[in-house]
Amino acid sequence: MHRIFAGWRMKYVAGATKVKGCLFCALHRKGDDPGRWILERGKHAFLVLNAFPYNSGHAMVAVNRHVGTMAGLTAAERADVWRVAARAEQAISRVYKPEGMNLGINLGRCAGAGVVGHLHIHLVPRWSGDTNFMSVIGDTRVLPEDLADTYTRLSQALARTRR
Repeated sequence: MHRIFAGWRMKYVAGATKVKGCLFCALHRKGDDPGRWILERGKHAFLVLNAFPYNSGHAMVAVNRHVGTMAGLTAAERADVWRVAARAEQAISRVYKPEGMNLGINLGRCAGAGVVGHLHIHLVPRWSGDTNFMSVIGDTRVLPEDLADTYTRLSQALARTRR
């Protein structure tokens, strides 16, 4: 049996804090945006890196208000969510040059929602062949980039992208 060690990862996993209540409501509060991986704030939605990404560049757009369905959004919220998602798509495409991108909304725990009751959209850049033996056999993802580097690169790309 082969063992692959990523010792740097323990500091990252151990530093992940448990949030009481809703993760996105806690993230939305004003404060240390870079420390919470918030890339951009809109009037009704914000863009944040996924702290446990599937691929480098994995970001999420969350509604500011605690609402769990698309039907529950106001017209202004819906417009802002998609505006922020389009900006995220542009920045991720500029920085990572993916061959495709998954956009996903999971409504309810049985549909895969890790945070139930607070609407958010995942944007995951994809490349042909990005599922390799580590993912398939080892149930492990190897990410080639530190989250802080991802944050810096996407922040810079967003700054160059017209609102």
